[in-house]
Amino acid sequence: MEQITIEMLKSKKDSYIGKTVQVTGWVKNYRESKTTSFLELNDGSTFKPLQIVIQKEDQHKISAETINAAMHLGVAVSVCGMVVSAYHNADDAEINAEKITIIGECASDYPIQKKKTSLEFLRTIPHLRMRTNTFMAMFRVRNALSMAIHHFFQDHGYFYVHTPLITGGDAEGAGESFQVVAPDFPGDFFGAPASLTVSGQLEAEEAAMALGRVYTFGPTFRAENSNTTRHAAEFWMIEAEAAFTDIHGIIDVAREMIKSIIREVLAKCPDEMAFFDHFYEKGLVEKLRNVADNAFAEVDYTEAIEILKKSGKTFKYPVEWGVDLQTEHERYLTDEYFKKPVFVVNYPRAVKAFYMKQNPDGKTVAATDLLVPGVGEIIGCSEREADYDKLITVMKDRKMNLDNYTNYLDLRRFGSVSHSGFGLGLERMLMYLTGISNIRDTQLHPRAVGELK
Repeated sequence: MEQITIEMLKSKKDSYIGKTVQVTGWVKNYRESKTTSFLELNDGSTFKPLQIVIQKEDQHKISAETINAAMHLGVAVSVCGMVVSAYHNADDAEINAEKITIIGECASDYPIQKKKTSLEFLRTIPHLRMRTNTFMAMFRVRNALSMAIHHFFQDHGYFYVHTPLITGGDAEGAGESFQVVAPDFPGDFFGAPASLTVSGQLEAEEAAMALGRVYTFGPTFRAENSNTTRHAAEFWMIEAEAAFTDIHGIIDVAREMIKSIIREVLAKCPDEMAFFDHFYEKGLVEKLRNVADNAFAEVDYTEAIEILKKSGKTFKYPVEWGVDLQTEHERYLTDEYFKKPVFVVNYPRAVKAFYMKQNPDGKTVAATDLLVPGVGEIIGCSEREADYDKLITVMKDRKMNLDNYTNYLDLRRFGSVSHSGFGLGLERMLMYLTGISNIRDTQLHPRAVGELK
């Protein structure tokens, strides 16, 4: 007897109709009438479950005891039976069960029951929450998004590089990093202070100076004492670096990447996206299609400040030229004023990182953030400062230890060229794609202040 996945059965339904097959999976739901019992089975291969139909009169095939044991959420079973067209949907398939075997019983205190459970509660059981529809959908979308990112960069001539997770420098110049120590090692393991990386950018710039176009995709770590819905201590970043590219060129790359990955996720995950549209953000799919098919806005930081000041809104954080935009400011620009994604360009140099190219006005840098409705910033982007003397001056003004950046400074001495890059937070992109409002609900095991389950 052929054992198949539920995805194989659903995608090749016509070739299996009338055949007897074996499937395995976990019971996601159950119900019964006087004559018939129904199980919804999922093996993880597809989002939508497979219906199993059990005729109670056929107890010579399946005992009442077995049926009763199978009628519990979380139980793992093997089912043999004939494939037929689903009674309520001829385009779908179901199985008329002839044999059921209990593979793994599920204890009575299984915390995921038919009643709706809150996302807050599910965060307390991260090892089990993936079995719910929300998290099955989330991690299927996360997979599709990850592949879409790789597809975009590979199709556009970028090389995938793996930058170190343990570093001796702070790419942001902010010092909010986790220190790495080896308590059982006599002396200093590395011979110098080490930390978990907050960004792979500096090393990616090294690679771009040889390969031209590169991207990284991996975990990054921030030791910020922040407990907001948008921050996590461990998250995944996509960082691109392109040589011989100015700020306008890298904005084009960032915009086309966002459009491309949205299109691919919508194409690969229609059932999952319909689920998020129905339960988490009405109109989500239409919103994303509009983003993929239409232009983004672009506004100078100075103009954005004037828009905010004239908005008539009372913001928690006052708006004046020179301040870094807060989430409430970003949300007004995207959700209420432009009503679509917007690139804010030419930020004050004082609120941005040391490596950003200084504009001729002496006050701003060639930097932009991509802000999207419902989330705020998802991409930070800039042209990098390629002038050795200007970079040295900024670093000294910020009292940075130049010895930690010898390699980075050497890039400005040996064949320096204009180059630009950006970083995209994978989890924030997932929030935008799914309508999920808390970053902790995009991760398998969230890492945040006081949270290490």
